[in-house]
Amino acid sequence: MSRLRISAISYLNTAPLMWDFEHSDAGKDFDISYTLPSLCAKALKEGIADIGIIPAAAYCSVPDLVILPGVAIAARHAVRSILLVSKVPLEQIRSVALDTSSLTSVALTKVLFAKWWSASPDFHAMKPDLDEMLATHDAALLIGDPALKIDRSRYRTWDLAEEWIRLTGKPFVFAFWAIRRDALLQAAPSLDLAAVFQQSRNHGLAAANIDQIVREWSPRLSLSENDIRSYLTDNIYYDLDATCMEGLRLFYQYAQECGALSKAPEMHFLHAINAAIV
Repeated sequence: MSRLRISAISYLNTAPLMWDFEHSDAGKDFDISYTLPSLCAKALKEGIADIGIIPAAAYCSVPDLVILPGVAIAARHAVRSILLVSKVPLEQIRSVALDTSSLTSVALTKVLFAKWWSASPDFHAMKPDLDEMLATHDAALLIGDPALKIDRSRYRTWDLAEEWIRLTGKPFVFAFWAIRRDALLQAAPSLDLAAVFQQSRNHGLAAANIDQIVREWSPRLSLSENDIRSYLTDNIYYDLDATCMEGLRLFYQYAQECGALSKAPEMHFLHAINAAIV
């Protein structure tokens, strides 16, 4: 059996998910690379990777993917790392620069404008440089680590997860692990993929390991240890549970209705060591 290829995201919020792959023998069964969320989905679609922590929106466009259950990058209140940053009040926004690193947050932005903010701004994809984005647009969508470093006192900002939850009462799911169906044939029969990824998340969230992640990432992002810790333990929710599934299905429905996504997909999950798909 060949080693499965994992495409992971190079953001702080995935550090707990990758704990076992970077700190234990779990990594020996996989080849791991790091990239941006949008490119992670592209790697799966092109067959460059077998497993990826994909944006929820990408599940609609990459065929033959199976979701590994129980693990997500989600939010049950403000997430801090998905921000709409604006020079003008919300009702005056006529143009939005969209972070090219993102797929799900782009779709969420369009849903919020279409369904609740009653506006139809022009959207343009741009690299995540806030000064350049705001030089030519009224507002900018930034995600991930760059958003965490924004001085929010200088701008009008909206936390998109917080807005979604306020308006729907549901959590928001940004990403989850998925595997290509044909890659399941390459996995060792004894390898319980669902358990491997859930255990890595569990170990990564252990208090001592969070301490280590905080120490490593604080100087890397020039953020205080308290900011890093609260982000990982308070802002990000790492379980793909029943309430998150409700929020995910509602997002797919609204995104299809407003044209942000082409369809609301049927979701298939990998269960148990025998790779049963339901």
